[in-house]
Amino acid sequence: MSKIQTTKMTNWRWVMCAMLFFATTVNYMDRQVLSLTWKDFISPEFHWNDETYGNITAVFSILYAVANLFAGKFVDWMGTKKGYLWAIVIWSLGAVLHAFCGVFTEGWMGGDFSSKEALIGATGDSAIMISTISMYAFLFCRCVLALGEAGNFPAAIKVTAEYFPKKDRAFATSIFNSGASVGALAAPATIPLIAKAVGWEMAFIIIGALGFIWAGIWIFVYDKPAKSKHVNEAELMYVNQDDEEETAPKEVQEEKQMSILQAFSYRQTWSFVFGKFMTDGVWWFFLFWAPAYFSDQYGYTSDSSMGIALIFTLYAIVTVLSMFGGYLPKLFVERKGMNPYHGRMLAMLIFAFFPMLALFAQPLGQYSAWWPAIIIGFVGAGHQAWSANIFSTTGDMFPKSAVATITGIGSMAGGVGSFLINKGSGTLFTYAESQGAAFTFMGFEGKPAGYMIIFCICAVAYLIGWTVMKTLVPKYKPIVLD
Repeated sequence: MSKIQTTKMTNWRWVMCAMLFFATTVNYMDRQVLSLTWKDFISPEFHWNDETYGNITAVFSILYAVANLFAGKFVDWMGTKKGYLWAIVIWSLGAVLHAFCGVFTEGWMGGDFSSKEALIGATGDSAIMISTISMYAFLFCRCVLALGEAGNFPAAIKVTAEYFPKKDRAFATSIFNSGASVGALAAPATIPLIAKAVGWEMAFIIIGALGFIWAGIWIFVYDKPAKSKHVNEAELMYVNQDDEEETAPKEVQEEKQMSILQAFSYRQTWSFVFGKFMTDGVWWFFLFWAPAYFSDQYGYTSDSSMGIALIFTLYAIVTVLSMFGGYLPKLFVERKGMNPYHGRMLAMLIFAFFPMLALFAQPLGQYSAWWPAIIIGFVGAGHQAWSANIFSTTGDMFPKSAVATITGIGSMAGGVGSFLINKGSGTLFTYAESQGAAFTFMGFEGKPAGYMIIFCICAVAYLIGWTVMKTLVPKYKPIVLD
């Protein structure tokens, strides 16, 4: 025992956290390549309109949501190392395949349309055919991307449960989850420039290749804490401090599996599911619609210097502030003596009030576009802090062998919520714009009124989610598999 006390603890868990951060960053960048290139680079070549792009994104959203249901179970079944490896290789392959959609379309059309210039110059029925064929080619690639990307968060949360004690999990999750913000920040600053310099195809290939590089490193750096040569006994004791009698054999034996149907029999599962359903869509709404919002309301396009500055500021706020979100429950546990679950729920209640600021984005936006940019940044930071903690509730309540399964189920619910709010927003904005002054809400007319409605929904979603979660699981009650 004295040897353990005098031996300096290794910190390999933070290397694992860094790997999760970079994987999540790549995940979000791969997802955004299409959204940042289709309008200016891809659409002219394949004659796409908004409906074509909408069909592609809708299919991606639904398949991503469904895949999440099975991705967690797949990671639990394959094991963390192989499961994560398969996930990032599949989504990186899907990302790279996008680059060959033009070649596929040219080959299918053949004849007079076997070159990019011929595709661009097509008219009439030929243009419609090119649009249809290319849409299905991109749909296939998006499906491969969705299947792989669905495995990221279940695998990452499982790694966090393996390498961090409960009191540190939200903090670690907030760090790797900030990769979503960094990816959202880096993508608009790099992808359009790559597409302009060397073509949209190379944008998919270069960004997609980052995942293969990560996979090669993962093979050598990951192993379970009890087996890792980089984790000494002092760090292993710290990681396993939640277990009353933690030994290496116990680590190996704790592998009882939970079926998906069995998971739905627990109130804890439904608590997590509802929380994700209510709140994931808020993040995706701002991710997908913030550039359009600044363009519609203020005339700052995404490639203008002011448009870039607004988006960069928004995600810079999210990135910096969200990292502190996981520290608050750690503070409650260490200084207030709360158990991890109660400390986490109190922190989530605090973060649930941040999105209420969205109520002021539209009114203050009448004075300057900087106000909604800053406000949406704080809302996004609140979401990421909330997200880090809600993910960590799975590790509080469920055994490590079931964490990825539960995370996958909740992520599926979040995907459905994201699809609904984004699809509903598009329909609402189109209708509001067509009605003009005849459509009013809280003093706004037309499309601004539509935005105000969605902002109101985003503002209250977290408090509703927290209330239902607390009602379903009022006290800390971990699941024990017999």
